[in-house]
Amino acid sequence: MHELSVASEICRMAEEHLGGPGMRLLELGVEIGDDAGFEPESLLFCLEALLAEPPFSGARPVLVRVPGDVLRLKYLEVDDGRADD
Repeated sequence: MHELSVASEICRMAEEHLGGPGMRLLELGVEIGDDAGFEPESLLFCLEALLAEPPFSGARPVLVRVPGDVLRLKYLEVDDGRADD
């Protein structure tokens, strides 16, 4: 199941972009093409399982279906803990 290894890499990239302490991932957006060679439901399942654990603890994965063979981390919604958001 290559969806698990792809989900792990997506989570690694997200963790790399989180930055320092106090940053909390709320939502992770992934674009997945119809011809990307992945089962969207399997990828979503793997992401949900990985995001349920620290350092993410409950972040929500969002898959956006697009035409073509695209697979990319589209966005991260992050809570930085500051009151000005």
